[in-house]
Amino acid sequence: MTETTFKITLGQLNPTVGDIVGNAAKARAARAQAKADGAALVALPELFIAGYPPEDLVLRPAFQAACREAIEALARETSDGGPAMLIGTPWVDDGKLYNAYALLDEGRVAALRFKVNLPNYGVFDEKRVFARGPVGGPLKIRGVRIGVPICEDTWVEESAEYENVVECLAETGAEILVVPNGSPYAKGKSDIRLSISVARVTESDLPLVYLNQVGGQDELVFDGASFVLNADRSLAAQLPFFEESVFTLQWTRSAEGWRCAGPVAPQIDGDKADYAACVLGLRDYVRKNGFPGVLLGVSGGIDSALCAAIAVDALGAEQVRGVMLPFRFTAQVSLDDAARLATALGIRYDVLPIAQAVNGFEEILSGVFAGAPRDITEENLQSRARGTLLMAMSNKLGAMVVTTGNKSEMSVGYATLYGDMNGGFNPIKDIYKTEVLRMASLRNAWKPDGALGPSGEVIPPGAISRPPTAELREGQLDQDSLPPYDLLDAILERLVEREEPLAAIVAEGFDHDVVVRVDRLLNAAEYKRRQAAPGVKVTRRNFGRDRRYPITNRFRDSGESLPAPDETLVSRGSRSSAEAFQE
Repeated sequence: MTETTFKITLGQLNPTVGDIVGNAAKARAARAQAKADGAALVALPELFIAGYPPEDLVLRPAFQAACREAIEALARETSDGGPAMLIGTPWVDDGKLYNAYALLDEGRVAALRFKVNLPNYGVFDEKRVFARGPVGGPLKIRGVRIGVPICEDTWVEESAEYENVVECLAETGAEILVVPNGSPYAKGKSDIRLSISVARVTESDLPLVYLNQVGGQDELVFDGASFVLNADRSLAAQLPFFEESVFTLQWTRSAEGWRCAGPVAPQIDGDKADYAACVLGLRDYVRKNGFPGVLLGVSGGIDSALCAAIAVDALGAEQVRGVMLPFRFTAQVSLDDAARLATALGIRYDVLPIAQAVNGFEEILSGVFAGAPRDITEENLQSRARGTLLMAMSNKLGAMVVTTGNKSEMSVGYATLYGDMNGGFNPIKDIYKTEVLRMASLRNAWKPDGALGPSGEVIPPGAISRPPTAELREGQLDQDSLPPYDLLDAILERLVEREEPLAAIVAEGFDHDVVVRVDRLLNAAEYKRRQAAPGVKVTRRNFGRDRRYPITNRFRDSGESLPAPDETLVSRGSRSSAEAFQE
């Protein structure tokens, strides 16, 4: 066999759900670059023309028709003799709606392939909107047979429920696998993708292109990180993480088959990847929804400090406004650290004392509260006064309020409804408190590529080292109401991410009473989480799309029926069990 070359341009791009015109423009620009590079083919990710995931929007006939019209328009443009295009789109055929991958070439929709294995777990529920497609053979493009298994078609092995699409493609003559994906980021997922792709290459003896989209869509963040594996399982190319990239790869065919050699961008993982995901998720939520900027309460504490840094890295200092809302329990060190943070980040900074508002609320309520002792109700008035003022500024100025509660707090309800929970989006909603502390230290020593904030120390070290406190009463510490965060987070990770039985957690050496109490707080706070702002997903199981528990739920795992401990109230508006709904 004589040696031959073949060029494929990968469009690792950031679509917007529903922006069919804008997504088509991105596809055209990628094709123009492919044409300039002499490529035979340009490939775009899964459902690219619609944006992914389109959820129930894709069920609207008008949306289906608009996607088809855009695909057909792109197809007509391929009559110019330039590269063919592979692009993901919803497609109606014989009355059924499919997740399709379309080959556009020679001025027409030359072929279609439909997703066979539809995911129905975690954040995915494609079975409720798409029909299962038949297994199709490879597509012939400029003499090369390209197999196009779509996302989940490479993630599952053959079983009673799933088809082995890759095996079928190999048996029917595919020479290269191009796999379009809409694979959202989660901690450690890049290693899983690589492992699954290696398995498909091993069983097929074919090189594989893993093409993923990039960008934020509501709570999901897509990290790109597309890559190519040669048939010997070597990494041939790696595109950047968390940024758009259009890159043309040259393939060479010899007696052993097709082989690619390309650049390998550095991998980003761990806390750095989580931070980059939070930045990208907030940036796209703000920009794609048309907000002119954001504002947030800065308390001098670590959570708001980290959120402020993320906001500036995402949007630039000119689009971020910090507001300090002090009351008589606000320590001078908190005032000082909030001011230092604002100065270091270069953001606009306002100080709005809330004593007049809180005292006014207490005066209004004094009659109906007569004879009742002071308790967390009065503490929560502080938080709600702050929330009201921030929302008023948002209404007047148009900026979106960023809410700043971490995953530890949202797990156990250590937050006040209509107070510190107010806001449109939360970049650290899926970040535990111990991770917040690590990420704050990380940001003082590093920032991701493309971040718009300043380098160096931007978060005051005292905010990281000082014991966490909501400052709703004199001398208050979070640890008065909660276990130490390193202990709390270790238990929560087992309860939320792993869903381990209480007995198994206790068997690992955790105190039974503490484990049962944390579990009961986790369950009692479900109604609060349902009312919380959306936020970036970074763990394998976030609150929302991944973990959907009923609010009304009397099941409790008592840990092998051992006696449950007495509960104490959790401040900041959280109560346990039967008292929870008084909030």
